[in-house]
This record gives sequence, C-alpha cells and structure tokens, in this order.
Amino acid sequence: MAGASSWSFEERDFHRIERILQSFLYDAGARCALLVDRTGQLVTTAGEKPEFDSVAFASLAAADFSANDQLATMIGETEFSSLFHQGEKESMYLADVVRRVILVVLFDNRTTLGMIRIKVKAVVRELSDVFSEMFARTAAGPQGPRVEAGFADEAEDEIDRLFGDL
Repeated sequence: MAGASSWSFEERDFHRIERILQSFLYDAGARCALLVDRTGQLVTTAGEKPEFDSVAFASLAAADFSANDQLATMIGETEFSSLFHQGEKESMYLADVVRRVILVVLFDNRTTLGMIRIKVKAVVRELSDVFSEMFARTAAGPQGPRVEAGFADEAEDEIDRLFGDL
C-alpha cells in the first residue's frame, strides 16, 4: 500500500485508542475489535480475546481488504471503505481508518449489523483523529520504527503455510 511508511505509537496514543475501542464495544454490543495496519501487522485488540491466531488473522484481514480494493477499482470505484462478512453465528465488519489502518469488528447475534454500522462511523472518526495526529507527529519528528521491506513477502508466505498452495 502506498503510504505504509513508519509511524510512532506512544503510550498516550495506546491509552486513547484503548478507551475508544472499549467504549465502542460496549455501545455496539460487539465482542472484539482489532486494529490492523494495511501491511497486515496487528496493532492492537480490545474486548474478548480471540480464540484464533490474531497475527495470522491480521495478515488475512489486510489481504482481504486489499483484494476488495482491487475489486472496487475493477468496477470503477476508488475503494470500498467498509466490508461485511456474515456467518451463521459470527460476523465481522471491516472499516478503513485514514487509508492506513483497518478496524475489524467481530460480533454475534447479541447485536445487529445496523447497530455496528451506526457505531463504526463514530469510532472511525475518533480513531482517524488519533492516527492522523500520530502520522503528523512522526512526519515532523525523528523517524520511528519502520515496517520491514520484506514484510509483505513474509505475510504471503505465512498465508501459504496456513492454507497451502491452492
């Protein structure tokens, strides 16, 4: 993804994000929220601890979002800012945050898609403010940690390892 350069994450940012996500989960009735950067790195989770490998999940969620960006381009859209996947018991909603981070919300039948969509709009605005400040601070100051150049290749290898060569 273009713009997947480095950015610094300070303790105060973490606390703000944690507060925002916990409040969102409570208000929306969702089980879990994950923040994933567009390169597939897990940023943080909130709510119920996932019963799966959250690092592998983050890579797959980023790949899913990227694939849908390509589908959007093919039909003449610049992007899809959100995605929804419905299962029999569990569902997930993915939303773009400042084109660099993906909010993944896991929820079950204790809430509705409508409630998730309403609450996601507000939480994306709040998270966008936090991340925009972080990105601006990083651009103005010394460089923070960088995403390794080969991370995308490593993520692809991990996907192949998990699912085999299809």
